[in-house]
Amino acid sequence: MGKLIWVASYPKSGNTWLRVFINNLLRNPDQPIDINNIALLTIVDSLAEWYRRVGVPDPQKLSFEEVAKLRPKVHRLLTTHQPDNVFVKTHSALMTDFGVPAITPEVTAGAVYVVRNPLDVVLSYSHHLAKPIDVVIEHMATKNVHTGNSRDWVAEAQGSWTDNVESWTAKKQKGIHVLRYEDMTAEPVKSFKGVARFLGLDPPRARLEKAICMSSFKVLQDQERRHGFVEKHPEAPTFFRAGKVGQWREVLTPEQVARIITDHHVQMERFGYCRNGTPT
Repeated sequence: MGKLIWVASYPKSGNTWLRVFINNLLRNPDQPIDINNIALLTIVDSLAEWYRRVGVPDPQKLSFEEVAKLRPKVHRLLTTHQPDNVFVKTHSALMTDFGVPAITPEVTAGAVYVVRNPLDVVLSYSHHLAKPIDVVIEHMATKNVHTGNSRDWVAEAQGSWTDNVESWTAKKQKGIHVLRYEDMTAEPVKSFKGVARFLGLDPPRARLEKAICMSSFKVLQDQERRHGFVEKHPEAPTFFRAGKVGQWREVLTPEQVARIITDHHVQMERFGYCRNGTPT
């Protein structure tokens, strides 16, 4: 039994892409890992099944506070998933939720956090939720946001985009590796090599590039087209939409851009997404 290594991000920021890469790197398959099997190595903390395993017959009926109180027990259960450290996907902020840490420190070994320009996040998230862009802009700016319970998932304490990003990245911490989605796209070898080194790995260049290639957006889209993806929102047409950087320039209105920058300019400036209120 080990501890948990969190694969964390605000929704639609590259979390799944990173999980697929970790699978392909560590398992080193001859063919790309099936996207519907990535949870075998990189499990998801908000899966309702974990709450059933700690004695909750119907997790869908839990209140946000009840979920928060149960999280430490569930996180301890996750450490038993395999003998070594366990990779766990989360969209939770690194926050206190109803007096309880949303990320249990006692069972945490470290985290990789992916940040993405909210101007692009809003497009992907709108597609994912099948909701209008303006509704998602409002959602991303709302503090203390929790997702709802469903048959398969329990609530996550996500917070606003700003709160989520700030909670994981405001302080440089030895146990948290931060990378930008845009750098994963523009400089994949450098970015993913940084992740591997943070995890204590030094893969040969050929193995690293193979894992990157097997995790490409084209591969993921093709797999979803052929076999579907179990983590797709039921109302979304697809999970892997476009994966492009800067598509917001073609879609968002000037008013929408201004609203997002107004809501999130402090963290956007930190990560180079805007300067003096102007997008970069």
